[in-house]
Amino acid sequence: MYAILITIIAGIFVALLFVNIYFRMKVLKHYRVLRKNKVEFPAYYILKEAEMERDVLHHYPGFEENIRTFCNHIRHSIKIAMAIVVFISILGGIIVYYN
Repeated sequence: MYAILITIIAGIFVALLFVNIYFRMKVLKHYRVLRKNKVEFPAYYILKEAEMERDVLHHYPGFEENIRTFCNHIRHSIKIAMAIVVFISILGGIIVYYN
């Protein structure tokens, strides 16, 4: 049982690494476009979609789709990473409890 759980945790950790790389590639494409055109906004707007719509998108009318896609990819990657970390923690707790 111990070996199986350790193997599952290692596999999930590798999955977390690949998810990170995958979303980094997707995010970097939009980040380069935004950076090249000097589109800048504070990082807290990434997690606050309503405020971003109200404050940021009006300042950069030609880049709404890039900004939205960039922020959506970051939000989605954070959600997936948090779910994986919680799952790894639960499995780690099971290992500690049964060991």
